[in-house]
Amino acid sequence: MSVRIRKIVTFVEEVRTEMGRTVDPPTRRAAAVAVIENPFAGRYVEDLSELTQIGEELGRILTERAVAALGIPGDQAESYGKAAAVGEEGELEHAAALLHPKLGTPVRQVLGRGAALIPSSKKRGGPGVVLDIPLGHKDAAFVRSHFDGMEVRIGDAPRAREIMVAVAVTDSGRPLPRVGGLTKDQIKGEDGLR
Repeated sequence: MSVRIRKIVTFVEEVRTEMGRTVDPPTRRAAAVAVIENPFAGRYVEDLSELTQIGEELGRILTERAVAALGIPGDQAESYGKAAAVGEEGELEHAAALLHPKLGTPVRQVLGRGAALIPSSKKRGGPGVVLDIPLGHKDAAFVRSHFDGMEVRIGDAPRAREIMVAVAVTDSGRPLPRVGGLTKDQIKGEDGLR
């Protein structure tokens, strides 16, 4: 493994009530976050392929941990998302190199599917910065009930020469969705959109 991981933190959120109404079954989200050394901190590097490879390694590790935290088989996950925050000596392109070229393939392998694009966000910040992980249905981007997000933070990360990388998965959409649109039982799963 080429990635140098300082720590991995797993978050699980379970919503049981919303606006005084019971959510049955509860909606559950899990995020696994790795805090890694940024091999390019403090300097401009043209070739970011090392971070691309690290992203591929982390895709599997983090997705397996998030799915395990939900206690479901990977193919039962409904939504996914990814995010990264670079410390002050990094650049946004470092986060992009981790998240985009190769991280998605192992995520989809663990989940057994994933026709839709994996929503993502990236930012720069210091220790304790909130990482906003956008979420969307893994097989059909137009399923409105699954337009969502999850916030996570780690008090001591990212340090100046680190990057926080997260993968989040859910076992459902938002609690009590009712804004219409395509529903999960209407998914065709052919093009990642519907």
